[in-house]
Amino acid sequence: VAAMPAIRPASGKPGRLLFAIDATASRQPTWDRACQLQGEMFMAVKEIGGLAVSLAYYRGFGEFAATPFLTSAEDLARRMTGVTCLGGHTQILRTLKHARDESQREKVNAVIFIGDAIEEDVDPICHVAGELGLRGTPVFCFQEGQNPIAQSAFRQVAKLSGGAWAPFDAASAGTLRDLLRAVAVFAAGGRQALVRLSSDGARRIAGQLPAPRKA
Repeated sequence: VAAMPAIRPASGKPGRLLFAIDATASRQPTWDRACQLQGEMFMAVKEIGGLAVSLAYYRGFGEFAATPFLTSAEDLARRMTGVTCLGGHTQILRTLKHARDESQREKVNAVIFIGDAIEEDVDPICHVAGELGLRGTPVFCFQEGQNPIAQSAFRQVAKLSGGAWAPFDAASAGTLRDLLRAVAVFAAGGRQALVRLSSDGARRIAGQLPAPRKA
């Protein structure tokens, strides 16, 4: 574990962020809100090295998709606005496996997951979350609503991966904005950039991150 790379983007490269959203039927209002907010992630990191974002989502009958890593807010918005939510079961395990595989090819600095439910066995999900933690790819789980089963699972995923969990609701677009900006700053500039960010979201996230390993 001590030999794993530190959580910071490679020199001269933008931070790589996987932005994963549950796109099943109940998620359309949150999807629309995320479409409006995603540009602020890019704006937040312009001065600290930039950001490359891959959008991943699941919906319908076993459908899962992920975009290339995009460095333009306009490109990401165009991809997002072309997606509509469809009923189906959660595919969180598949999403985390995709994040793990992407990070094996080239380091992913952070994963954002936005969802409100879990309909899968938690143990395999936690196992992959632990693998992401060993690779230095924390998962930031942002939960809409108060489903206690989802909360327990999302908290475990965040802890095992070295990330953080935070709730929001349909009326708190400002909370979601704050959280997305904080993770974008973390992905682009690492822990040091995050702790310099003076926002409630940054403080909530930083307070859950594991202590940095000693050299």
